[in-house]
Amino acid sequence: MQIDVERSKKVKSILVTLPKPENDKSPYFTLAEKYNLKLDFRGFIHVEGVSAKDVRKEKVNFADFSAVIFTSKNAVDHFFRVCEEMRFEVSADLKYFCISETIALYLQKYIQYRKRKIFFGKQTAQDLEDVLKKHNKEKFLFPCSDVANEETQRWLQENGYDFTPAVLFRTVISDIKDLKDVFYDIIVFFSPSSVQSLYENFPDFVQNKTRIAAFGATTQQALLEHDLILDIPAPTPNAPSMTMAIEQYINQVNK
Repeated sequence: MQIDVERSKKVKSILVTLPKPENDKSPYFTLAEKYNLKLDFRGFIHVEGVSAKDVRKEKVNFADFSAVIFTSKNAVDHFFRVCEEMRFEVSADLKYFCISETIALYLQKYIQYRKRKIFFGKQTAQDLEDVLKKHNKEKFLFPCSDVANEETQRWLQENGYDFTPAVLFRTVISDIKDLKDVFYDIIVFFSPSSVQSLYENFPDFVQNKTRIAAFGATTQQALLEHDLILDIPAPTPNAPSMTMAIEQYINQVNK
């Protein structure tokens, strides 16, 4: 990673634009302890559920589907919430396709994991390709937000899968104006919506020497569209996770 000398100030503080994790197992805490960093979490966006009444208006009938694709824990939560609101009994034969093992294991909150047909990939819908090919006759429900991952939908469409998006939750900009006079060495972004939140809260935001880290191509593109300097991209071949990319950067500038 090539680092601009003008932007190579020692890193002492990081703001992660996500809610604070519920437990202390997050790799960010390990990173902060290892390098003696001030670490703060703050959700730049939050999720609000769509009511069962509004879902019905979209004429999506859950009984029509033999399988469901989950790309986030939010999608899992709101699928089962809407099912409960609709008093819809989820069939024991429903197949679950999750983009990661973490999301698959999260299903245990709602179902008996070992008694269900659950499949998972590494991180994207494409990772599920081999499994999905064997189940290409299924009719898939795709619970998502109003800013659904277009890459996943495009891939499913291009590969001819019979799927129906169902908007079960909305992504809402959080009020973070109290951060106006608070400055961090690194701000970490994970979605285009969080970049949008930055500018809705602070229309006159100037990056100056704040380093910006971003996970995923769509997040990185959103930053570049605002003419921001992307200092720490992830994933990369050498840094598959955001914390690994940040640690590599810190090792270069905190000498």
